[in-house]
Amino acid sequence: MLAPWFLIAISSYLLGSIPFGFLAGKICGIDIRTKGSGNIGATNALRVLGKTWGYAVFLFDFLKGLIPVMLASQWGIYAGISPSSAPGALAGLFVLLGHSFPVWLGFKGGKGIASSAGVMVALFPAAFLLCLGVWLLLFTTTRYVSVASIGGAVALPVAVGILFATHRADWLAFAVSLLMCALAIWRHRSNILRLRAGTEPRFERKTQGTRK
Repeated sequence: MLAPWFLIAISSYLLGSIPFGFLAGKICGIDIRTKGSGNIGATNALRVLGKTWGYAVFLFDFLKGLIPVMLASQWGIYAGISPSSAPGALAGLFVLLGHSFPVWLGFKGGKGIASSAGVMVALFPAAFLLCLGVWLLLFTTTRYVSVASIGGAVALPVAVGILFATHRADWLAFAVSLLMCALAIWRHRSNILRLRAGTEPRFERKTQGTRK
């Protein structure tokens, strides 16, 4: 019975570790790790490569969080797993580990916000709406993607905790939300240092795509 769980973990990690931002940069003749913030995620792709590539990277990073969690959750329902969130939770955690620490890039990946959004939509869609609202509010008022992302990450366990207290989420979902929050904050530690030093750049989208 351990084989399906192992397969979920490994396949989710490998899917999560596909560096779509890095690949988009390579298509454009750019190593995105040497431009902008040096991050391979959608925000830096948007800054460096333009909106078409940036939105595409966000979409693919989002889907690689959404799809494995949905598939694992469906298997859990079919197999009668209890709690029912367990297979999806395992897939979600390993997708985020893959995105943050991809084996293909020396375990140096992105911040995982787009992929986290996909995981959240699949695992706890009601909590996702609150996190999205917090993200949009902080982004529009500060223009700091990092502040919005950290705020959204903190809002996640709060929202899932409320669902857990009202018996609309199980304990495992709450535990996973805490782990996702901790990982997001830890991955933004350099941003936090720059925010404290006043050197964190505000978001300014590039309007023209980068050509080869």
